[in-house]
Amino acid sequence: MGRTETEAPAAMHPRKRVCAQRECISVRTRWGWGPSASAKKSAVTHAVAIALGFIAPLGAQAPVSKTHRLEATPQTVAYGYYDAAAPPVLTIDSGDIVDVDTLLTNVPDRLERAGVPANQVQDSLRRIVTEVPQNRRGPGGHILTGPVFVRGAEPGDALEVSVLSISLPIAYGYNGCSGFLRDNCEPGHQALIIPLDAKRMIATFPGGVEIPLKPFFGSMGVAPPPSAGRISSNPPWIHAGNLDNKELVAGTTLFIPVHASGALFEIGDGHAAQGDGEVDQTAIETSLRGRVRLTVRKGMTLAWPRAETPTHYISMGTDEDLTVATRVAIQEMVDFLVATKHYDRHTAYQLTSVAADVAITQLVDGRVGVHVKMPKSIFKR
Repeated sequence: MGRTETEAPAAMHPRKRVCAQRECISVRTRWGWGPSASAKKSAVTHAVAIALGFIAPLGAQAPVSKTHRLEATPQTVAYGYYDAAAPPVLTIDSGDIVDVDTLLTNVPDRLERAGVPANQVQDSLRRIVTEVPQNRRGPGGHILTGPVFVRGAEPGDALEVSVLSISLPIAYGYNGCSGFLRDNCEPGHQALIIPLDAKRMIATFPGGVEIPLKPFFGSMGVAPPPSAGRISSNPPWIHAGNLDNKELVAGTTLFIPVHASGALFEIGDGHAAQGDGEVDQTAIETSLRGRVRLTVRKGMTLAWPRAETPTHYISMGTDEDLTVATRVAIQEMVDFLVATKHYDRHTAYQLTSVAADVAITQLVDGRVGVHVKMPKSIFKR
């Protein structure tokens, strides 16, 4: 925590590129505000979007946003939980950027036993593991940075999380062995320490295999409904949380339904690379530093988290039952097409069948995850 930078973003408008603080991001109309079928509908949509704050009226001065630095310390982490009653460690305005540190899900002595030199274990990890009391831990195990209170966020809104950048602060990650088919794991083996080359963006796996690095935050979420109490950081749910969705790299946006005042956003569980399924329960787990813009979306009412990449719309579902999770994710895509592309349900379902890809996000987090990817390129307007 500490320093703040100011930034004046350009007014939101479909299909413009905005360059700020040496980064360019593509700004598009978001879920629920796709292009309309006629000039009349377009004008109405534009007017409603202005009223709701999605875009600024012509000639209006864009609000000045700030960049807040949020380091991972014993005072700024939620160790293993999401909770609507958790006190925020940072309060920001809608549209502000958080420059945040996150730590891998492990402890120093295990990393050292696996072969990490003591001087390469982060001091921040040592402090957090040593100083955070047991009553501020669990029931999960992830070290999440936050919660961040976003002014104006209320139940019924959505929180837009734009991932602007991700960098690798340490030169290693690890992979454990458990998960979906744990009988393949040899008892007594330490975690596999995997070197990371941030310059070439590859990880070196045994046997001379080079794995491209595509870092993302495995856990980005908000507080669950207050009635749920303090919940484990392990299973994803309607609050997002431990989605472990490898699509959520820099340049993508996650939309999360808000369940408590301020949203109470938390982030962590850094992954340098992961396959769909995350079958042995871990990716290449590592610490990350990222910049995320948090924006309150009034009038965007969601049942489940959704996402947008430069190339795809993504719907999601989670449940203890893989079939139920798949149904949720598919229905979410159908509902999106009905709401934004103006199809009837019958045709939207058919389009999902012929154009979208259904993928298993992860099989190992208590609630399994499924996501549906719809390519943007098929929509000509």
